[in-house]
Amino acid sequence: MQDPKDLTAVKFLIIDDDMVSVMAVKRAIKKLKIVNPIAVAKDGLEGLEILRGEQGEREFLPPFLVILDLNMPRMNGFEFLEEVRKDSRLHRAVIFVLSTSDAPTDVAAAYSNNIAGYIVKDDLGDSFVKALDMIDAFSKVVELPS
Repeated sequence: MQDPKDLTAVKFLIIDDDMVSVMAVKRAIKKLKIVNPIAVAKDGLEGLEILRGEQGEREFLPPFLVILDLNMPRMNGFEFLEEVRKDSRLHRAVIFVLSTSDAPTDVAAAYSNNIAGYIVKDDLGDSFVKALDMIDAFSKVVELPS
């Protein structure tokens, strides 16, 4: 039987092809004592498959937050954002971009796809932990679509 807490806890989907970044996110989550469920995808295509339940598992049901890198193979972050915003089941997804790019054109393009925030991966230390702490607080304070 499905644990009712599994249905109400905010789930995190990390979409990033850089395993060093993924491990840094996971370490920061552990350091912050965040116990929410976490899934990882190596690119936008795999991220969509997880969200849509196309990997032989059930759909990644709301509420969830996506932490998205932009520069990835197969389907990059911008292509992922376009697909999510076109999908009637996913278009309201709450997505934070976590990227090495601080190019104004990338920031503007991401925000034009209705992201919740843009964080630059310039420091995987304390400022990175603070950014993830903010995302965790966001998930606990803001009412997310279900």
